Amino acid sequence: MLSIELDNETGIAIVKPEGALAEKDFDAIAAVIDPYLDKHEELAGLIIFTQVFPGWETFGSFVQHFKFVKQHHRRLSHVALVTDSEIGNVAEKIAGHFVSAKVKHFPYDELVQAKNWVLYNQ
Repeated sequence: MLSIELDNETGIAIVKPEGALAEKDFDAIAAVIDPYLDKHEELAGLIIFTQVFPGWETFGSFVQHFKFVKQHHRRLSHVALVTDSEIGNVAEKIAGHFVSAKVKHFPYDELVQAKNWVLYNQ
């Protein structure tokens, strides 16, 4: 399960996983950001905010995650990983090879800095 907040003024979506990611979680994210993308060229930023990355519930949810990325990455300007998990460092280094968005890792206590990075590094 997760929660997602979309600020329509800034074009920043904040995703907060609350347990292992399930297939339906990616449908929930799409249900929030796709209507925004119907009206705007891109989403300024997607911020994943979790102290510890919870992993995936099943292999199917892992696959659904990559389908979501494939379908949306060209319409995201920035992806900020705000987490104390080591996966944030790994994802920052690897993601540049697979997505067109700028990707940056921030420690969990730097949510404000992540938002500012999205807003002021366009």
